Amino acid sequence: MEKQESELIMHTPCTKCGSSDANSLYSDGHTYCFNCNTYGQSQEEVRMPENKKEQGLLSGTHEVLVKRCLTEKTVKFWDYQVGDYKGGKAHIANHKTPDGVTVAQKIRTPGKDFCVLGDIKKAGLYGQWLWRDGGNNVTVVEGELDALSMSQAFEHKWPVVSVNTGAAGAKREVAKAIEWLEKFKTVVFMFDNDEPGQKAAKECAALLSPRKAKIAKLPLKDANEMIVARRHAELIDAFWDAKEFAPDGIVNGEDLWEEVSTEKDVHSVPYPYADLNTKIGGCRLGEIVTVTAGSGLGKSQLTREFAYHLLNEGATIGYVALEESSKRTAQGLMSLHLNKPVHLETIPTEELREAFDATMGTGRVFMYDHWGSTESDNLLAKIRYLARGCGCQYIILDHISIVVSGIEGGDERRIIDNMMTNLRSLTEELNIGMIVVSHLRRPAGDKGHEEGQVTSLSQLRGSAAIAQLSDIVIGLERNQQDTENSNITTVRVLKNRWSGDTGVAGQLSYSQTTGRMVPAEQAVDDIPF
Repeated sequence: MEKQESELIMHTPCTKCGSSDANSLYSDGHTYCFNCNTYGQSQEEVRMPENKKEQGLLSGTHEVLVKRCLTEKTVKFWDYQVGDYKGGKAHIANHKTPDGVTVAQKIRTPGKDFCVLGDIKKAGLYGQWLWRDGGNNVTVVEGELDALSMSQAFEHKWPVVSVNTGAAGAKREVAKAIEWLEKFKTVVFMFDNDEPGQKAAKECAALLSPRKAKIAKLPLKDANEMIVARRHAELIDAFWDAKEFAPDGIVNGEDLWEEVSTEKDVHSVPYPYADLNTKIGGCRLGEIVTVTAGSGLGKSQLTREFAYHLLNEGATIGYVALEESSKRTAQGLMSLHLNKPVHLETIPTEELREAFDATMGTGRVFMYDHWGSTESDNLLAKIRYLARGCGCQYIILDHISIVVSGIEGGDERRIIDNMMTNLRSLTEELNIGMIVVSHLRRPAGDKGHEEGQVTSLSQLRGSAAIAQLSDIVIGLERNQQDTENSNITTVRVLKNRWSGDTGVAGQLSYSQTTGRMVPAEQAVDDIPF
């Protein structure tokens, strides 16, 4: 049996079970392996570590920390003291070199003020002096009391250390101790469950060899809160459940079961045109839909029809029309509601008010009041605000090419590349639907898109990134020279990441009377909305 007066000196390898660090050497010479429960007698010379201390540091006593639920055994093991400081009692966390010389002290007063005595830069990780080099695992926490708490939960059997200056200095301190940490098979970072702590944990984990680091996440803020809440078992579980660190973007397929087995509730609004809806299955959050056509073939009108339909379906929309004022955009949506062009006719005030209340007055339409080109970074910031600040689920950008029109000497391809890449990231990050208008290049030969030329992805103007990063691409085709069918627009799906089904998705007819685009097979004045 363990003698009462004996003290733990160090963890050593066990010759019986082969554990690299579960065997414990005590001051009276006996050993005990916590892995195979074997008692023995050390053949090594037993030497208590000298508690050397640099001049100018405080002395204190080992006292039970009742409020922190930390035992006398724990504070003695860690040499965590309570002493006099400036006329009052204060906690003293002794920071030592790896060979056990106290070189600094972190002082914590009852008022939660902190100060450091000595030179903490000379110290290793807090607690590093307690453990021999290497072993199966070591847990790294964010603060001294967390180190004591985790060690107590482990019954002081497994290595625990802390960074010295919290999350802010964690990366630097781990880098300094990297050689020692690399001697362990696994390093578990159990930092505070807040944004700075989790960010620091990832930064520290990235310093270690691949597959060595794990990151644990606690249900409460830190290890001491878990101890105070009497949730010791959950604290241990968090250690065992720690996830192997991988750089951002690297996903282990083993972790995807819940993702692939659970039906996700994807927000989707059907398109107002049956043929188009059948082909591409609705307008969904997290997707970019690009509408393209030649000049004057109805790109803006179609996207306005989409916006009006989304609004009627209860969605909140953001409208970024860079070729028209916010007033003209508002009039366009009101015109669709009234089935007559507001800007061309004199509309009675009551009728106009009813159209306003049904569209702009819903409080679910937000616009960027800017005409003409704008810097891409500024535009992206506005889109982010529309999504985050205004709650817009769908955002219309009409059109992407004008972003570069005012930049002298700008590389259109490069700028649009960057713009589309950022739009892609924003769409996924914010879980919004983007409807983007893009121009086409004039095709080779005598026949242009205004003369019925079939659209293709290769004709998108400015950058191949538009086609690559869009989920859906819709092209419009119309022969303005055809006297009989000059008003008929063919809708062609050029890309369909949702189902892969591409090709013609119906025909639309524009009514000069109503200002609406309706399925060509319907009478001009029959509005299906």
